[in-house]
Amino acid sequence: MTAAAPLDDASLQCGLLLESAQVQQKAIASSLKQLKAHTQELDTLVREQIRCTLVEELGALIEESTRAIQAVRALERAARARLLASALVVTLLSGAAMALCAWRLLPSAGELDALRLRREQLTAALERLEQRGGLIDLRRCGADQRWCVRVDRKAPAYGEQADYLVVKGY
Repeated sequence: MTAAAPLDDASLQCGLLLESAQVQQKAIASSLKQLKAHTQELDTLVREQIRCTLVEELGALIEESTRAIQAVRALERAARARLLASALVVTLLSGAAMALCAWRLLPSAGELDALRLRREQLTAALERLEQRGGLIDLRRCGADQRWCVRVDRKAPAYGEQADYLVVKGY
């Protein structure tokens, strides 16, 4: 074996520098492995935290939705009750107005009885008038406005000189 030649300062410094670089590369590789492990742990923790937060927020959203649904249903019940009450009030007021109009405008039982009696009296008087010539069509005719009567031309004439004619309708 041959003896090693003495190294000059520049070579020695390069060797030391290379050795130092190797040591630092190993340290960096080790740090990178640790960083990678920490990153995976952190990723797992962040994902779990996100899941927990999401579950909490969704639970709160469900509770809030449930309260909103209950509030809407309560409003619906109140609106239905108000609608029913207003319809009932309108119906009662309409009925009361009709009853008041009927009470004010329609005749009472006594007035109806009086009107029936008056109608019977008028009917009897009309029948008497018809029997006594109430159906005679009597008018003023001509320039002199003389009294004329409508006669039945198909009926026979009466009297000694046949100067009486039957009035139409009798």
